Amino acid sequence: MTSILRLRLALLACLFVLVPFALPAQAQVQTQVPAAPSAELVVANRSIFVFRAPLAGYSPADRAEAAERRLERVLARKGRGIASIRSIPEGAQVLLDGSLLFLVTPGDVNLLAGDTPDSVAADSAARMSVALGERMEQASPRYLAIAAGLAVAATLGYLLALRGIGLGQASADRHLQVLLARRLERLSFRNVRLLDAEHYVRLVRRLVIVAAWALRLLASYLWLTFVLRQFPYSRAWGEWLQGHLVETSAEIARSVAAAVPGLLIVLLIAAVAHIATVTVTSVSRRIESGQLQLGGLDQDTAAPSRRLANLVIWLFALAMAYPYLPGSHTAAFQGVTVLAGLMVSIGASSIVAQGAAGLILMYTRPLRKGEYVKIGEAEGTVVELGMFSTRLRTGLGEEVSMPNAYVLANTTKNLSRAFPGSGFVVDTTVTIGYDTPWRQVHAMLETAARNTEGILATPPAFVAQTALSDFYIEYRLVAYADVSAPRARAEALSHLHQNVLDEFNRHGVQIMSPHFIQEARVPQVVRPADWYGPASRESPEEAPASVPRNAAT
Repeated sequence: MTSILRLRLALLACLFVLVPFALPAQAQVQTQVPAAPSAELVVANRSIFVFRAPLAGYSPADRAEAAERRLERVLARKGRGIASIRSIPEGAQVLLDGSLLFLVTPGDVNLLAGDTPDSVAADSAARMSVALGERMEQASPRYLAIAAGLAVAATLGYLLALRGIGLGQASADRHLQVLLARRLERLSFRNVRLLDAEHYVRLVRRLVIVAAWALRLLASYLWLTFVLRQFPYSRAWGEWLQGHLVETSAEIARSVAAAVPGLLIVLLIAAVAHIATVTVTSVSRRIESGQLQLGGLDQDTAAPSRRLANLVIWLFALAMAYPYLPGSHTAAFQGVTVLAGLMVSIGASSIVAQGAAGLILMYTRPLRKGEYVKIGEAEGTVVELGMFSTRLRTGLGEEVSMPNAYVLANTTKNLSRAFPGSGFVVDTTVTIGYDTPWRQVHAMLETAARNTEGILATPPAFVAQTALSDFYIEYRLVAYADVSAPRARAEALSHLHQNVLDEFNRHGVQIMSPHFIQEARVPQVVRPADWYGPASRESPEEAPASVPRNAAT
């Protein structure tokens, strides 16, 4: 007896151990069984019910076929055709004249969507009533004749609508073309037409064609929907087209209504930003004209400060309005935004560097428009100090454009700020041998400056000895020219060089440039008698008399 009890206990323990491993395997086998395909019950071209779950070993297709056979038997009795439902523990039955057609089980409905067998059965019964009514209408010649008459009338109206759309397209094309041409002719500046009418007329004509075809498609859609709804067999299709149109229109209306509050906020932000930019522009205009002084802003920095302030205001407004733009939260909109930002960050690095350099030049003010400067090898008048480049005019028919980063990286010599007022500093360097008294060289250079037209007497020109080289002394003449135009400045410097040459030739003083190794026995100068050759404008008789080499001035 004890051995039998022990055997039973051992078998029970094995059962407890093996059951947990057996149950998941069984459940896995059950879950791997493929679900049977659904089947649809259709009456008079209308979907009545969709069988999704098997019942008592019958597949959804078998259940649909059985429901069709029951329906045919009930209709063969020539009853009243009243559809009803009845609740039972297994689900809800759909009846026709008291006879069972099919059973709606919990497996046939979507419980997660809130559907119940009773609600789905009631909906199926209502569809059955409509389908049976249309089936009776399909068998009525009188009803079909009336439907055909309505379809013919709708077709005639559709053709008239197409004809009217064509006439309206031609009239709109003609009138809009004339009206647009007249308006564009009036849009001119100093008697010069700004826009070409033919391009805009072509665009308007294409827009009219697109609008006409859109109206034709809408008319065709409405005509087809109306005609299909007149016949019982195709009424389901017509109702689907009508429902699709209504649903699409309602979706568009809902989207527009949902976007209206955001658009109003965007308009409000844009209005506030516009008021702020108008205020900034008004204040900066007064600073530029000299009527107002505000902090560290002056007439030179007012314009770039206005541009920066307006840019910051609109960037801030865009950042504020971005969440309220329609479609801003969609993946497509965000992807385009990220792509645009990536393109700007990669491709506009040099542009940002040039713009930053331009702002530094504008605010540090090493040069201004109209000043005479020397930047690297370029020398001339500043004609434009822009955000990305600086342009100089040399006065010799050249205009030099330099990137602002290059201007910022090179040494800038401003020759227009030595003294207040217009004009610029003129300097030139000559090298004279040690055998010529330096006082005489000073006097000759100052005389040449006084004899040059455009060189001011005040402040007076002066000479500085900048180097004592191996073979000569370097003298630098510094004067101030009262000219503003780039060509006049080039001519003033050229006249100064001419007078320096004349003055040194007149006194027989040799200029030691270019370099030479051995000093010539005869000074390399041009005597006054030889100043005017055959190609000169003046005659030799007008030449001044020669003076001794070391004569004092």
